[in-house]
Amino acid sequence: MVREAVDLLIIDNVSKRFSGRTVLKDVSAKLTTGSSLGLIGKSAAGKSVLINMLRGNVEYKPDKGKVIYRVNHCTKCGSIDLPYEGVPCSKCNSKTITKDVDYWSLPEHDQLRDEIKGRIAIMMQRTFALFGDRSVMENIAEALPQGLDERERTRRIVELLEFVNLTHRTTHIARDLSGGEKQRTVLARQLAKDPLFFLADEPTGTLDPRTAETVHNSLIGIVENRGICRVFASHWPEAIDKMADDAIWLDAGNVVMHDKPEAVTAKFMEEYKFEKHGGSEIGEPIIIVKDAKKYFFSVIRGVVKAVDGISFEINEREIFALIGTSGAGKTTTSRMIAGMSPSTGGSVKIKLGDDLVDMSEQGPEGKGRATPYIGFLHQEYSLYPFDTILQNLTTCIGMKMPAELAKVKAIQTLLSVGFPSNTVENILYAYPDTLSVGECQRIAFAQVLIQEPRIVILDEPTGTMDPITKVTVAKSVLKARDEFGETFVIVSHDMDFILNCCDRAALMRNGKIVMIGKPADIVKELTKEEMTECELK
Repeated sequence: MVREAVDLLIIDNVSKRFSGRTVLKDVSAKLTTGSSLGLIGKSAAGKSVLINMLRGNVEYKPDKGKVIYRVNHCTKCGSIDLPYEGVPCSKCNSKTITKDVDYWSLPEHDQLRDEIKGRIAIMMQRTFALFGDRSVMENIAEALPQGLDERERTRRIVELLEFVNLTHRTTHIARDLSGGEKQRTVLARQLAKDPLFFLADEPTGTLDPRTAETVHNSLIGIVENRGICRVFASHWPEAIDKMADDAIWLDAGNVVMHDKPEAVTAKFMEEYKFEKHGGSEIGEPIIIVKDAKKYFFSVIRGVVKAVDGISFEINEREIFALIGTSGAGKTTTSRMIAGMSPSTGGSVKIKLGDDLVDMSEQGPEGKGRATPYIGFLHQEYSLYPFDTILQNLTTCIGMKMPAELAKVKAIQTLLSVGFPSNTVENILYAYPDTLSVGECQRIAFAQVLIQEPRIVILDEPTGTMDPITKVTVAKSVLKARDEFGETFVIVSHDMDFILNCCDRAALMRNGKIVMIGKPADIVKELTKEEMTECELK
């Protein structure tokens, strides 16, 4: 039965400050059943702060304003449902009362507050939070409500696997999944909670566009069909346009614009400009991959051919991209180059001086000779939470130099990854949990660059960045290559970034390389179906 939309979530003039800095100021919005609010803005705009506030995380309690959840509250079992007057409890069929719950006015362990928080699903940026040793099916089963019989549990698991398009990974162990597959598993786990409210911070930031499109369509369907509401942040204007009914553009905590999605994203994108670059002098091959294979073996799954006989070379000072859909073998290939995941066949070699170092050979005389010269920014990067940014960039990574020189180098590196000069001093002495995810991502990049590696591997460096920040990162990559002679291997779905930043690209599919060439040439050869696999503006 189709019901008339009713108010479900009211954000009433909320503000928040951290360490004397305003991170959210006078934000208001109203969501009805079956509706979505999209948040867009640069790094540190306040998007994640608002999402954490709506989630009920204690440290994000608003300094001013209210977060009101309108729900039906059962007078007998205490459970909550969508706020349709006169509708009995979905669990015990008892009478319900429609209430406006001022979430932050309730005591911390109040039963109604806990009940609301339990019905809020949330997906955070680059945070997979899975049981690494358990299968996809087991991870989803863990999140299902207690008390379901075996038949119903199986039905729900299958339904969720189909929803996130992971039926082909049912028995795969979570730690062996690609980043995009992990993200979809997290999505399935959150939906298993049967939420009334869905919060998402870059829910498809590290997915290839084809998979992201599938998830976008599915999320639209589930919000509308279940009558729940959703607040999400995205750096993709297309995602805001497609999935949101209402949009807010935030900048440094302030509401720049609150309007229909198309109007907001059009204005936001006026600041976006990606400049072409002229290229740099390329040297001789420094990475040589020949018929390399990486097979995983499992009693349950048999042989998994993550990388299946690939060959290519990357030249010194070249910016080389690995592109393809989630699970194509990009990250596994990058880990083989870094010596983190030795090949099970063929060879991966790094040129060091006049020697070729086999990255599958263990020990200090093997890959240990090359690894100090390789920097790797993981898709699941992490900073040391109890150390300042200065410590994260120096002492935590074992940098040995006088303190003042280390500080100067840290400042130079932060400037190179796009931090404004007037904020760098404050950033140095901040802690990671006081910064936005986008800021932490750039600091993780700086953590790699400050070690002056010869080879830099970046796994989805722009996955959760707004378009303007992408420009900054691209300029940082080009500057590091041109000024310091560094070689880059970039794993990405973002073809807009690759077209303007990379010299060559390899297109991977099902563990194989199907084409190598200039990014623009690869794009020309793509079929319509293939073009959906890469993010093209």
